[in-house]
Amino acid sequence: MTTPPWKFSLEPARDKPTLRRQLKAERLAMTDRHQRSVHMQEVLRVWLVTRPETSIGAYWPIKGEFDAMPALFRWTEGEPYRLIGLPVIDRDTKQLDFHVWYPGCPMEDDAYGIPKPKGTDKFEPELLLVPCVGFGDDGVRLGYGGGFYDRTLAALTPRPYTVGIGYSHGYVPWLEAEPHDMPLDAMITEDGVFWERERD
Repeated sequence: MTTPPWKFSLEPARDKPTLRRQLKAERLAMTDRHQRSVHMQEVLRVWLVTRPETSIGAYWPIKGEFDAMPALFRWTEGEPYRLIGLPVIDRDTKQLDFHVWYPGCPMEDDAYGIPKPKGTDKFEPELLLVPCVGFGDDGVRLGYGGGFYDRTLAALTPRPYTVGIGYSHGYVPWLEAEPHDMPLDAMITEDGVFWERERD
C-alpha cells in the first residue's frame, strides 16, 4: 500500500490513545477530504441499494468524520418507507439509543456537545453505521475509546448489521481486537467496500 503524499511520515503509534490522536490529526489535516467525502457518498449510496434493511442508525459527524446524512437522505426517498436514527446516550447504561432523525427535526446537544434529536421516537435500527477513527482487518475497529458502540451492540438482540465508516488513511494492518470489542460486519471507505463478511 503506497503512502498518500499528505500522510504523516511517522509510523502509526502502537498504543491506542496515541494512535487515536494521530489518526484524528491526520483526518483533520487532509487537504482533499472534501473530494474523498464525495467519493464515499457515491460508495455508500450504491452499497445501500443492495441492502434489505429499512431502518438505519447513523451518527452526527464530528472532528472531520465523513457526513453520511446526504447519502442516507437519498436512501429514504421512494418506497418502502425507511427510517434514519441518531444516537442518544442512556446515562444509566452508557449505551446508545437511536431516535428518529429527519431534516429539520428539533435537535439539542448531548453531554458531549454532539447534536441529538429532541423529542422524536426511539427505535431499534436493523443496520448501524459506525464511525471509525481507525480500522484493521476482518471487523476490527478503533473508536474514540468510550466503549458506547461495544456496550450497545453487546446488548442488542437481534444485533443490527454493522458497517464501519472511515477514510482509508485509518487502515492499520496490525490493529487487533480486544476481548470487549464487537467486530463489524463491513467496512466502507472512499475507495469502496474494504471488506464485508456474511452474517450467520
